[in-house]
Amino acid sequence: MEVCTVGGFEEVGKNMTAVKIGEDVFLFDCGFFLPGVIELQEEASIEYTVKGLRRVGGIPDDRILDKIGWTKKVKAIFLSHAHLDHVAGLPFLADRYPNAPIYGTPFTMKVFESLYKDTKIALRNPLKIIDSNSINPIPGIKDIRVEFVHTTHSTLDCTFVVLHTPEGKFFYALDYKFDDTPTFGAGPNYDRLAELGKEEVKVAIINTLYSGKKESNGSEKDADEMLQKAFQKVKDKGSAIFITTFSSHIERLTNIVKHAKQTNREIIFLGRSLAKYVDCAIQIGKCPFRNEITIMKYRGQVNGILKKIESNRDKYLVVCTGHQGEKNSILDRISKGETPFKFRQGDNLIFSSSVIPTEVNIEARKQLDLKFRKMGVDLQVDVHVHGHGSQESKKKLIKLIKPKIIIPSHGNRKQEEELICVANELGYKLGETSHLVSNGDVLKF
Repeated sequence: MEVCTVGGFEEVGKNMTAVKIGEDVFLFDCGFFLPGVIELQEEASIEYTVKGLRRVGGIPDDRILDKIGWTKKVKAIFLSHAHLDHVAGLPFLADRYPNAPIYGTPFTMKVFESLYKDTKIALRNPLKIIDSNSINPIPGIKDIRVEFVHTTHSTLDCTFVVLHTPEGKFFYALDYKFDDTPTFGAGPNYDRLAELGKEEVKVAIINTLYSGKKESNGSEKDADEMLQKAFQKVKDKGSAIFITTFSSHIERLTNIVKHAKQTNREIIFLGRSLAKYVDCAIQIGKCPFRNEITIMKYRGQVNGILKKIESNRDKYLVVCTGHQGEKNSILDRISKGETPFKFRQGDNLIFSSSVIPTEVNIEARKQLDLKFRKMGVDLQVDVHVHGHGSQESKKKLIKLIKPKIIIPSHGNRKQEEELICVANELGYKLGETSHLVSNGDVLKF
């Protein structure tokens, strides 16, 4: 078993791993590096091309596979879940592997399809929609199968991806949180993880975010209770109520709508990314609030409804994009006075999100919050629990699957070193049974 750590092993995002068994190569994820993509968006002329994305480090540098002779040997591509730092790079790079089918769960594949349609790039790869908790053959490949094991995270249909090979099992664990009290959908498939632990898991790639945090990151049940309290804190019943969260977090959106209905206001969703993810959830039958909301995504529609909300503040509740202070998001445009709606003293804005810890996001949110506070807006921030597990989730996974080798990924060097410390506590030895790696390394086991 050979592993090439293509991307995501020196940063959060840009995730991509290649595994070679005999003469067959398999790819896991292919995501954006969001700070690089944001940098590209700041240019006067946005150039969403492979060349432009490579220049800003926005996609994995899979040219390493050319150098080691693996590119033409790629037989399949597996997507673990629907977040952009795991799937959004693939529309730009898939044509380098034209005969490799792309596998993913229903929601993941719907999101991927919408992304490649947005790029207007022709896709030649066959698409394979796979159910969670299933083991699947790979056409034309003997003795190798792929398994998708359900886990909890902050979007729908999230999985661990397991490659069953004659050389042992390769276990891909990006991203996850062990949430035992989810408010929508099933909990993690602990039984299957324990079964895999009784077999031979040879190598495990494990997410490192929050590896150094001992306190639990909480359950979505906790977030639900936080949302209830946030709505109860709204003082002026005649004021505007806006709330923002991650567009892909369908479980959180479901809970927001549940509490929003108690206000007896019309619930309006504003923003292209919200419309995209909600539509994908509707298409797979996993959007319980579809008939409770109105969605507006085009600028003319958005401005039209914002004009109504400006003069009827007590009749609407708005869920919108912009929780990171992203340029041209709904909240960004409102803050710049570019819409018919203007926040005023006593209006409410709830951030059911955390700030993604990059310099760009931190500064953007700082400036956004400052603008709204000066307007007299009542801000509630961090009404949120993280979608990534803390240290205990890492330990629990390792104890369940008992991998022979651990490779940290999806974090900065400090976070990866923290996972190495966790592994050390469980008897692993750096350089022998655990490995700190960089992008583009090749390891043989």
